[in-house]
Amino acid sequence: MSPKKNVILGYDAVSALGTDLGGQWERAVRGESGIGPLTRFPTTPDFPVRVAGEVAEIGSAPYPFLSPRSLALWPSPLFKYALLVVHRALAKSGIEIDPELSPRVAVTFSSAIGGQDALLAADRRMVAEGKLPPPYANPNSCINMVGGKVAMLTGATGPIAATITACATGVTSMIMGALLLDAGKADVAICGAVDFPLVAPIVAGFATMNGAYQTKPDPIEEDPRRASRPFSLDRRGFVISEGAAGIILATDAFARAHGLAPTIEIAGWSMTSDAHHFVAPYLKTVARCIADSVDNAGISLHDVAAVNAHAASTKIGDQVEYEALKAVFGGRIPPVAANKSMIGHAMGASSAIESVFAMEGMLRDTLLPTINYAPDPELALDCVAEGARRVRQEFVLKNSFGFGGCNACMILRRIG
Repeated sequence: MSPKKNVILGYDAVSALGTDLGGQWERAVRGESGIGPLTRFPTTPDFPVRVAGEVAEIGSAPYPFLSPRSLALWPSPLFKYALLVVHRALAKSGIEIDPELSPRVAVTFSSAIGGQDALLAADRRMVAEGKLPPPYANPNSCINMVGGKVAMLTGATGPIAATITACATGVTSMIMGALLLDAGKADVAICGAVDFPLVAPIVAGFATMNGAYQTKPDPIEEDPRRASRPFSLDRRGFVISEGAAGIILATDAFARAHGLAPTIEIAGWSMTSDAHHFVAPYLKTVARCIADSVDNAGISLHDVAAVNAHAASTKIGDQVEYEALKAVFGGRIPPVAANKSMIGHAMGASSAIESVFAMEGMLRDTLLPTINYAPDPELALDCVAEGARRVRQEFVLKNSFGFGGCNACMILRRIG
């Protein structure tokens, strides 16, 4: 257990449930789904994916800190939404990054996929019109550029790194931020992740991998809101979605010195590599990641009040996560919330958004429901299927697992 404390000063998110955090929370408590028809690009009748979790367009009004020219030069949506959630999270944090603080502010905000949509658009223009790519095409697709843009927005000149671990990127960003704070290289870290992967070849590629939910060729199509169903007997793959979340992390000493009163801290964490398969999770190393995060927090298993699950809604992924929880907790697995049932799978941004929902729930003594749940007799879990539940949560386990065998687990603690 590390004697150092790292606390959360502010956070914000956008997801398929909305672009205002309060509105998203209210919809989540009601058990609403943000999943609907896929509209980001034209599809043919034989295109395998027809549903998605899309983030609403909010125009330029919330961006007084960005010029119209800047917005135009960075057409990939991940940039404007990343900057928005960071801007809002900083506003909530109670700190101002001035020239004195700037060298002590790190940036680990990242993306799993980056702005590949901009590069694809440039390629299609070359083929169709014979025009060379615009000068910002390559920077839009540079996967670490979003962290660079966050630094430019905020003036942070401390360490910067793109912490890419596929679908675990959001939690890994927070862990890497904590490491920089623990090493004394920064006092504040701007963490989080963004992904807007609803790009035709990416979506189709997940379908050919049999990972993404595909609408069956039935005369009556299923309601899109029921498509994402983690841990359920009839789960059929993840629903691809969009989103972003920004989290401002700081040392406890910095917070106290500046008269701040944080209410959440990172109590412990762990990262492991499966070294097993490029997409299928491996029980042994997933279970070790969960157990080590609890041990790192210096708490007992009985202290964990709830689990915010990775729960992508794939057959093997949900099975392994359950088996890992069972291996660690035995017959007392805490209640499990699977937020992807409502927001879909926003790739690297998912675990950041879910961490925000978990923290909001801790402060509100509320555990969000898992919707669309049909019990799987092989997965003996309490998935809070009846609706939002009133639960006091001092410690919450956040799980996140990514392609390539990247596992990241974190223990959040309510201190307020």
